[in-house]
Amino acid sequence: MPRTARDVVFVDGVRTPFGKAGPKGLYAQTRADDLVVRAIRELMRRNPSLPPERVDEVAIAATTQTGDQGLTIGRSAAVLAGLPKSVPGYAIDRMCAGAMTAVTTTGAGISFGSYDVVIAGGVEHMGRHPMGEGVDPNPRFLADKLVDPSALVMGTTAENLHDRFPQITKDRADAYAVRSQQKVAAAYAAGKIQPDLVPTAIRSAEQGWGLATEDEPPRPGTTLEDLARLKTPFRVHGNVTAGNAAGLNDGATACLLAAEDVARDLGLAPKMRLVDFSFAGVEPEVMGVGPVPATEKLLARNSLTMDDIGLIEINEAFAVQVLAFLEHFKIADDDARVNPWGGAIALGHPLASSGVRLMNQLARLFEERTDVRYGLTTMCVGMGMGGTVLWENVNWEGAK
Repeated sequence: MPRTARDVVFVDGVRTPFGKAGPKGLYAQTRADDLVVRAIRELMRRNPSLPPERVDEVAIAATTQTGDQGLTIGRSAAVLAGLPKSVPGYAIDRMCAGAMTAVTTTGAGISFGSYDVVIAGGVEHMGRHPMGEGVDPNPRFLADKLVDPSALVMGTTAENLHDRFPQITKDRADAYAVRSQQKVAAAYAAGKIQPDLVPTAIRSAEQGWGLATEDEPPRPGTTLEDLARLKTPFRVHGNVTAGNAAGLNDGATACLLAAEDVARDLGLAPKMRLVDFSFAGVEPEVMGVGPVPATEKLLARNSLTMDDIGLIEINEAFAVQVLAFLEHFKIADDDARVNPWGGAIALGHPLASSGVRLMNQLARLFEERTDVRYGLTTMCVGMGMGGTVLWENVNWEGAK
């Protein structure tokens, strides 16, 4: 029997506060799988009309799938979170776009009719599992000159982007980074970020048990003068610093997706509708430009231009990567559509979890901006890729 595609909606999303990776970070003594469990339990608590047995799949991403981020973490986290044993789960990896891919893959399954309701998200505990831990790149990558050696160091790929776009200077990247810090500080002051955060138990040898209730990485009050003094670790007299890039972080995200008709039958209130998504590959040594072809392909397929997009949530792995995207689409560096509440330079980027953080913030913005119909979540991906998801505001006033 032929199947008719169904509308897919983003019902709800949560995340743990993001911590700094390392022995003094929030989650130094917290397991990665426990971070995911906390997010899943909170999703279920916030949506009591959803019977747990109606969850058809749990897809959780991790870039480094070992230790407490291994063991098919989607399934193990579902069991640990108390979902029925009948609920399956799996792990997924597309580096930084892991959670984004968990959403697009399960969302496609909903559209096809294989699922009604899913949980999708991601986790990265970079303190326990540094990026690249246990990786053994095939020597042919370099021996056969398949990729430039710089492709294996993310900070160096950002320096390569500065070379490709010389008009994106260090001063311009630093100015963008300062604005990100300022926007996050303003969003926190206005109570915009907190509704997505799940208070998470933590402990340390010095202070015992505690509760993480806000993000650890933001540096409110950061100035251009502060950033000008930072070292450029990836190149002598370079452009990329710890101040104009996302840090090394720990954290988890999770969201609830459903077929729109099923969501309404279950009393779940959709926040936004999944329209389409696209992934694209680029040269690995300039992986940060990946969102450009992914977005071009997506807009063209849907007969849209950037003028039709009212909100853009772009992951700030590096300021230069965001600015390259804006430069290509002729968007001003301070365009109000772009990351209105700040981004990863301030909030942090726990790799595979970040895609759902972007979606959480877009969904919240849609609730406030009923004048906006379409929004994007987009990000660059290690090894030379980009991903973009197109969303429609279910509360768009033009539909009434």
